[in-house]
Amino acid sequence: MQANDVRVLKNAAIPALVVGLVVALVSTFTVGAAGALAALIGVVVVAGFFIISLVAVAYASRVSPQMMMIAALGTYLVKIIALALALSSLSDVTAWHPMTFTWTVILCTVAWTVGEARAFMKLRMLYVEPDVKVPGHAGEK
Repeated sequence: MQANDVRVLKNAAIPALVVGLVVALVSTFTVGAAGALAALIGVVVVAGFFIISLVAVAYASRVSPQMMMIAALGTYLVKIIALALALSSLSDVTAWHPMTFTWTVILCTVAWTVGEARAFMKLRMLYVEPDVKVPGHAGEK
């Protein structure tokens, strides 16, 4: 991972973790231990899914823009399938509070996305190479 990728990861993870901890505290007082467990599992799911995507896209971007898009769409598809399978197989589990899990995942996803968007907006990346010579335009103005 490059320094920019680590900066984006840090700026996205911190708000999501803060939101997750707030939800865990609130759910502990309102629902009990099952709510706290659901909130912590929700934070882990969101963080894991976003970190997998960020790492895959970061490594694929070194190859080509096409590979970066394939990695982004591929990890999205795999994560959606994995989440659907996990939720369907764990639908009868009573160890945690399902509504707390749902709200934790939604709120942490929003916090992560806002943090990631903010980090990308603050990132100083060149879209073009400033000293590249364009073929056929040798010194023309």
